[in-house]
Amino acid sequence: MCLAVPMELVECDGQRGATRLGGVSREVNLMLVPEVKKGDYVIIHAGRAISVLSPEEAGKTLEFLRGVGGSSEAGEGSF
Repeated sequence: MCLAVPMELVECDGQRGATRLGGVSREVNLMLVPEVKKGDYVIIHAGRAISVLSPEEAGKTLEFLRGVGGSSEAGEGSF
């Protein structure tokens, strides 16, 4: 099973970028989202940003993922 996760784009250099979620940073390919800019939230799947989300939608998705993970303390700091 695959899971695509929303992350904040913190650096952008052409078709490459750096994203962050909690304490986790990932380099990603931005070729599929040419409109993306620093500060946007993107859905990351297999090392690629596949879509751009509003901050509200990213927050809802992360809150849902926290709930799926079990107790609110289990994933604290993860998302």
